[in-house]
Amino acid sequence: MARLLSVNVGLPRDIEWKGRIVHTGIWKNPVPGRCRVSRLNLDGDGQGDLAGHGGEHRAVFVYQIDSYRYWQEQLKRPGLSDVKSLGQFGENFTIEGLPDDAACIGDRYRIGSALFEVTQPRVTCYRVGIRMNEPRMAALLTSSGRPGFYFRVLEEGYVGAGDEIVKVGEAKERMTITEINALLYSSNHPRDQLERALRIEALSAGWRGSFEALLRSSASGNAGLMPEAAAHPAAPGFHRLAVASIDRESADVLSMTLESSDGHPLPAARPGQYIVLRLQAAAGGTPIFRSYSLSGRGSAGHYRISLKIEPNGVAGTWLRDHVRAGDSLDVSSPRGSFILQPGERPVVLLSAGIGATPVLAMLQALSAARPTRQVLWLHAARDHEHHPFAAEVRRLLLALPNGRSYVCYSRPAALDRLGGDFDAAGHLSRSVFEQADLPREADVYLCGPAAFMADMRATLVAYGVPPGRIRVEIFKGSEAMTPGVIREATRSPHVPANDANAGPLVSFARSGIAAHWNGSLYQSILELAEAPLLANG
Repeated sequence: MARLLSVNVGLPRDIEWKGRIVHTGIWKNPVPGRCRVSRLNLDGDGQGDLAGHGGEHRAVFVYQIDSYRYWQEQLKRPGLSDVKSLGQFGENFTIEGLPDDAACIGDRYRIGSALFEVTQPRVTCYRVGIRMNEPRMAALLTSSGRPGFYFRVLEEGYVGAGDEIVKVGEAKERMTITEINALLYSSNHPRDQLERALRIEALSAGWRGSFEALLRSSASGNAGLMPEAAAHPAAPGFHRLAVASIDRESADVLSMTLESSDGHPLPAARPGQYIVLRLQAAAGGTPIFRSYSLSGRGSAGHYRISLKIEPNGVAGTWLRDHVRAGDSLDVSSPRGSFILQPGERPVVLLSAGIGATPVLAMLQALSAARPTRQVLWLHAARDHEHHPFAAEVRRLLLALPNGRSYVCYSRPAALDRLGGDFDAAGHLSRSVFEQADLPREADVYLCGPAAFMADMRATLVAYGVPPGRIRVEIFKGSEAMTPGVIREATRSPHVPANDANAGPLVSFARSGIAAHWNGSLYQSILELAEAPLLANG
């Protein structure tokens, strides 16, 4: 019988390592009693590098007591498998009786009152070597075939040490964690095994992308181990670009066209990529970094970005109030792996609000190429006044022989025309997909608010679109850096000096600190989070 031996949690912390400060959540410790498991985490737990750990498909990391015993012998460390030592590999669940060569991707288990699904092996990073004080640990874990695995949380609930692990379902295609791990990390990648792995719907997007890269690649080396973004490298640093024009797209969206101030051609952009702006909003203050999708076809002469002006948004408000045509901004090269892929399958461009920007660039590229593949534009807006790019989208679709659109307004105004400005009142839903005749075999590109994307992805999968054909865009408003490594000059996040014991207490999960929101100092929680003393929170 498989059972849960220990539940381990820990919040991220900053530690010194090789002369640098590393932000990591690798330190986990057993907790007594029962612990609540939510969709993305356990109570009291957090991840330091959200690019490599955490998220829907990596919510709970599982490691086996048999592997502890193995490493106890290999590393000559008596007592490594003692109860008080559990959590040393960064696992949330230490278990007994469910080894990597028995757990299959897509298997479902009931533990306590929560339901879990196996999604992928753990990709071991250097932090486990820091935790174990063994620099070779990441390589040893990979070569040993004992990676452990991740659970996705299907039903939230409570778990505790001693709970039985009960299998309640399994995937049609059976591949164990050991087999999946070897398929990526060995030098042998049989095509039939890659195709077999890709038929498993529960396989996480990251591993799915790696296997798809291996199928596409004819070059030497292991294309599956290259991050998708690395296939589209971006030059480091920033360029000084001039603001050629500023145009209003809707009640709360502005577009800025940027061009080279010295006449040199700009780095080429792929449809769907974004650029990072470095804004010096206050003289001598901490720069603000914001990512903005290119809403126009990136050319050698100019870029176009479009930004939504939020009532209390720091960057957007500053750009609106202080930047004029002729001014210059610090702009990065285009980057990002959310890009339009070639092919003959139908394309669905699905967005809400300002999320239209990257898929608009894709629509522009499709309109210019005029392919025969189906193109469906699906968009959600509040009303006509808050519907940017409406006329531009209609014009672009006219150039496509099989292009069409379907627009939903959540709160149409009295003058908004059904059948003209919009096609349905309400929100995008499965019934809308059916009305719009969304092709289930399509490649779907999805962008919008986080909750919208999570809801739409689940709805698409339930509708019948394979999860591997759904691509989503997630922004990070900061400079690219080695995950978890912080510049030495950066101060660790801490409570502001002017914090008082009054006002709502706001907890910052990634930094593990809490501060009171003083409404007289900060107009919004976002401003509190972006205050210089909390800039790393």
